[in-house]
Amino acid sequence: MSRQGFSYTDDSLRDIAQDLLDHARAGGATAAEVDVSEGFGQSVTVRRGEVETIEYNRDKGIGVTVYVGQRKGYASSSDFSRDALRASVDAALSIARFTAEDDCAGLPDKSLLATEFRDLDLYHPWELPVEQAIEIAKRCEDAAFATSPDVRNSEGGSVSAQQSQFISANSLGFMAGYSSSRQYITCSVIAGEGDAMQREDWYASQRSAADLPSPEAIGRYAAERALARLGARRVRTTRVPVLFEAPLAIGLIGHFVQAASGGSLYRKSSFLLDSLGKQIFSPLISIAERPHLPRAMGSGMFDDDGVATHDREIVQDGVLNGYFLSTYSARKLGMQTTGNAGGSHNLIVKPGTRSLADMIGSIKRGLLVTELLGHGVNYVTGDYSRGAAGYWIENGQIAHPVQEITIAGNLRDMYMGIKEVGADTLVRGSKQCGSILIDRMRIAGA
Repeated sequence: MSRQGFSYTDDSLRDIAQDLLDHARAGGATAAEVDVSEGFGQSVTVRRGEVETIEYNRDKGIGVTVYVGQRKGYASSSDFSRDALRASVDAALSIARFTAEDDCAGLPDKSLLATEFRDLDLYHPWELPVEQAIEIAKRCEDAAFATSPDVRNSEGGSVSAQQSQFISANSLGFMAGYSSSRQYITCSVIAGEGDAMQREDWYASQRSAADLPSPEAIGRYAAERALARLGARRVRTTRVPVLFEAPLAIGLIGHFVQAASGGSLYRKSSFLLDSLGKQIFSPLISIAERPHLPRAMGSGMFDDDGVATHDREIVQDGVLNGYFLSTYSARKLGMQTTGNAGGSHNLIVKPGTRSLADMIGSIKRGLLVTELLGHGVNYVTGDYSRGAAGYWIENGQIAHPVQEITIAGNLRDMYMGIKEVGADTLVRGSKQCGSILIDRMRIAGA
């Protein structure tokens, strides 16, 4: 596949990585690991039919970690000259000699490193002349304005095409990497006038531009979402079922990942401490990790430590089977790495059978949440409180839009109180989930 546009060949990146490892060893490092990366791309934004920004980005960098016994040092550089690279290694060695020993520091066990490197189809460069990018962004925004005369303003339609490549290597003989791409189209519009204005957006992101929806579809949907929120008002304080639209349901799963990650656990800053083998979700919830899905955003044959990734059943029928651990956090916890240095890999929440519309139809009185504001999540206690907007439901029908309210609960109770997952699975980044219905939460309003 074409690698046009990169400044360095794969062999060049490998040579840089090997030179860094050799210099670290010669300088007294007992072990070392290196990341060498390069990326470039183009982004265009059109606002009200006029080009607002054209951005080109190109960057490169190395990061080198050295170990002198159990002492660790790290340094980075964006200068690929031989002298600068070796100076970075020397800086890391100097840092290591002055840091305290850490019994958990060091490379992974060699037996855990990846040895199989299948092509996961992650690299699909988009040959996108700037004129064509401008045209796509205009088509997206034009479709939003054409939806209704009540769509009166825009924050822009944007198109972006990004490519990157990297090599990871360590002194145990591991050296691997790959190229990847990410393309996206987004639109953000404003409907209404004066105090009644409502803003909404929508976007799509894929490895391949061929998998993106049409720009017109994205623009229209952003407009429809803004129009649907006109006439929003507050509701009285109460406790009712809350239905999280799929994009926000993915956020709920993100909170779980944060709480179940090694860093939070060994620092004792998670409400999921000592939860392995315990029921933490409703029995309706099963979450699988699938690192090797073709073209997926969270795919990879190895993690940031070089450890091989594997399919896992993280949650089965609500029971937590595994954490998300790197080599270091696993050692801190007296456990083994799960291949999650750098994060999770394609988490898939088992979908239900009903559409979002059918789920709404089952609610006698409740709230559909489509926007959350603020960062009111306490991972130590699980307490959850966020500003929210969405739609009030009466007798299975949308009654009116809602704004300026707060929803509150505790993630423990919320996870256990999940009554249904929708069939409307949405993929955002490394997570896939449908809408989630929680049996009861507190709504603070008028």
